[in-house]
Amino acid sequence: MYNCNQFNYTTDKMEELRNLLNELININDKEWFAFTKAIKEEQHTPKTLVIKEGSVANKIYFIKSGLLRTYYLEDGKEITTYFSCEGQFIGTFTSFISQEPSMEILETIEESVLYSLSYNALQLLYKEYPKFERLGRIWAEQNYLCIVERVIVMQTKTGKQKYLNFIENYHKRIVQCAPQHQIASFLGVAPESLSRIRREIATS
Repeated sequence: MYNCNQFNYTTDKMEELRNLLNELININDKEWFAFTKAIKEEQHTPKTLVIKEGSVANKIYFIKSGLLRTYYLEDGKEITTYFSCEGQFIGTFTSFISQEPSMEILETIEESVLYSLSYNALQLLYKEYPKFERLGRIWAEQNYLCIVERVIVMQTKTGKQKYLNFIENYHKRIVQCAPQHQIASFLGVAPESLSRIRREIATS
């Protein structure tokens, strides 16, 4: 069984962040130095609302350690839209890109350490180093593709197929450590149905 309380955080996350940026836009030393000066480290306790509904998302985040999700409220019910863990980016991207109030909420599931990049800092990077404009486009494109894929999965797959797609495409730590009721809301199934699906898969 995966132990969520004993995850190994020894990997150099700054090195991992640089490698990720290199994969996306192939930055040089000068561009990397400018980027590291633009980001800030933040620490958040579990269940912190990093971005609240109705507020403008003026930061995007890279997760040094921890587990987060985005969700929205529908008739008082929480509908999870995304999960992310260490080594990944997260934010309420639509609000960040448009600088309009966010319909989504960004919440820490467990104690988390984040590197934040503000919207204004990113605009300065755009001006000084045009290569970062490509990063912004990639974030926008990935957000769009994520939304489209989620709509297709939600509309065309059975509950079991949705869960199998989830465990195939999401990090093992998210699958094992995110609360079951949040995963159920993400998949659009009842928690009881998710428990049944898990039992079926475990015994098949």
